[in-house]
Amino acid sequence: MKWYIAAFLLTVLTSSEGILTTLSQSNGKYKYDYATVPFLAEVFKLIISSVFLWRECKKLPPLKMTTDWKTVRLFPIPSVIYLIHNNVQFATLMYLDTSTYQIMGNLKIVTTGILFRLFLKKKLSNLQWMAIILLAVGTTMSQVKGCGEASCDSLFSAPIQGYMLGILSACLSALAGVYTEFLMKQNNDSLYWQNVQLYTFGAILNMARLVVDDFRAGYEKGPWWQRLFNGYSITTWMVVLNLGSTGLLVSWLMKYADNIVKVYSTSMAMLLTMVLSVFLFSFKPTLQLFLGIIICMMSLHMYFAPPSMLVGLPPTVRSDPDSLVIVSDDHKAES
Repeated sequence: MKWYIAAFLLTVLTSSEGILTTLSQSNGKYKYDYATVPFLAEVFKLIISSVFLWRECKKLPPLKMTTDWKTVRLFPIPSVIYLIHNNVQFATLMYLDTSTYQIMGNLKIVTTGILFRLFLKKKLSNLQWMAIILLAVGTTMSQVKGCGEASCDSLFSAPIQGYMLGILSACLSALAGVYTEFLMKQNNDSLYWQNVQLYTFGAILNMARLVVDDFRAGYEKGPWWQRLFNGYSITTWMVVLNLGSTGLLVSWLMKYADNIVKVYSTSMAMLLTMVLSVFLFSFKPTLQLFLGIIICMMSLHMYFAPPSMLVGLPPTVRSDPDSLVIVSDDHKAES
């Protein structure tokens, strides 16, 4: 599969994730325990990866699967980072309103580029850096509301703790993505074997979160496994399958593409969600949304287009051998 096909599918799935999650609500509330969705998504990814790994093991030549503990012990780290990131997100929302939080979230685009350069030693051209900054500007502009609205006044009036937590959240999100790419590319192990390790620890940590939530609630609703599927509908199962499929595509991109492709896919998905919301949820489009889409399209072209196309270099002209004039040594001496 070509990387741009995987990126396109990731954009579509990420865009539909928010829409399906909204449709799974009843009167603005969840009838199911939303914490069970990531757990079931991890189990789904683990099952799919195990099936593909089993199929690959039946083929020749034998797959390369590193089982050394020094390598295996690295795979829980992304799940731990995401777990910390989720807690930081909740803490951030205590200080920032939703609009400011969404705008601060776009910092992860720039922090991903920085960590991509520092930790993975991937060099980006000046044009590509400009494209990444433009992408952050475009996504931010699409989320900014009219200057006459009250939320715009609160954009720079939040406590300093909120901005610091927002920056920390952006750094943790970028760190998790960059570290996952490092894991996927550190050796030539099978992608499905790496996924099995990654999602096993992911399922364990999500299950631990359910246990902790039960403990904090005093087991008022009973243990989590007894109410695992309570309130689930067809739409809820679509959310689980969507989230799981998105994770599988991300791991594929981390193995065969890079974090920047994932960042562009998720950013374009956000814009696509806004456009679809106009038709599905009577969302009123704004001038900022259209300008943001234009800027993001320019950024996409600037990052992935060949440099010769961007700066307008003329095509190389090949000389016709019959038109060449041969100058003799005698003629050179006279001159």
